[in-house]
Amino acid sequence: MASTETGGDKYRSFMHGEGEKNTVWRHGAPPNYDIVNKLFEEERTKEWPDGSLEEKVQRLLKTWEMEMIHKEWTAIGGYNAFLATKLPPEHRIYDPDKETVDSGMSTFLTAFPRGFAIEVLDVYSGPPRVAFKFRHWGYMEGPFKGHPPHGQRVEFFGVCVFHVDEEMKVEKAEYFYERGNFLASFLSAPATAAAASASGCPVMRGN
Repeated sequence: MASTETGGDKYRSFMHGEGEKNTVWRHGAPPNYDIVNKLFEEERTKEWPDGSLEEKVQRLLKTWEMEMIHKEWTAIGGYNAFLATKLPPEHRIYDPDKETVDSGMSTFLTAFPRGFAIEVLDVYSGPPRVAFKFRHWGYMEGPFKGHPPHGQRVEFFGVCVFHVDEEMKVEKAEYFYERGNFLASFLSAPATAAAASASGCPVMRGN
C-alpha cells in the first residue's frame, strides 16, 4: 500500500502537510475519503504493487480528481465539463449546463452515499502522455434527480490520457467513455453485471 502523508489519505497526495497550508478548499477543509476507500478496497479488481507505474498512475488519477473537485484554484471544477451533451435539454437526465460545481457534486453524493470509487485497470503509456484504462463504480442508494434509488451498482469503463509536466502534475486530461449509458443507469438497475460492463465502451467518446 502506498505511503501517505501524516494524517493524509492512503491513495491521494497534496491533501495535508506544509505544502497545503495555503490551499483554499471549496468546503473549508480537506475531504475525507474513508468511506469510498473502503468500497475501493472491497471491490477493486486490481491491487498494484507499491511503486509500480500502475500504482503511481492510480494515485495520480485519484489526486487529480480530488483537486478538481475540492480545490478552489482548479480551472475545471467538478464533473460537469465531462458530462457535456448535445442532446436537447428536454431529453437530458442530467443537464450540466444548469449545474454548478456544488449542485453537481451534491447530486452525485446523494445518489452514491458510499462514494464513487475509481481504479486503474491498465496503463498503456508512461509520461509525458499517460494513457490508461479505468473503472468507475458506486451503488445508487440515494435518489438521482427525482429518480428513486435502485440499490444496484452503477459503473462505467473508459480510457483517459493525462498530459503531465516534469513533476507529474496534470496539465490536460482527455476522457473517452460513453456518458449516455452511464447516466441511463440511474433510470433502472442494470440487468446483469455483463450488461453493466458492456455499457461503457472504452474508446467511444460521448457527445
